[in-house]
Amino acid sequence: QVELVESGGGLVQAGGSVKLSCVASGFNFSRYHMGWFHRSSGKERDFVAAISWSGTTTYDTHSQKGRFTISRDNAKNTVYLQIDSLKPEDTGVYYCVAGSTDSDPSDIDRYDYWGQGTPVTVSS
Repeated sequence: QVELVESGGGLVQAGGSVKLSCVASGFNFSRYHMGWFHRSSGKERDFVAAISWSGTTTYDTHSQKGRFTISRDNAKNTVYLQIDSLKPEDTGVYYCVAGSTDSDPSDIDRYDYWGQGTPVTVSS
């Protein structure tokens, strides 16, 4: 049974940092590209960041200006998302995703598995 279990969300102050974790099980984690999507209230899920199966290549949206850092530990079947300089617009649910194809990392259809999400609320 495939599982992606996110954690690390919660209530944080604007300007602060948070590190989200996602533990995977039920598939060969080290052969899957991993990523994070964000959904704020009433909006579609937006691509945040992705990392190749080897961890050597990462992708993010240029508009984030380096505030989001994705990393992974294949020995622990875990992917992380560090968010710095938090802004109120970062509020929402963050989803961990896993995909095996080498297509556009920001393409939502690339990913085979989704976690349940972890909520982050940024207070101003």
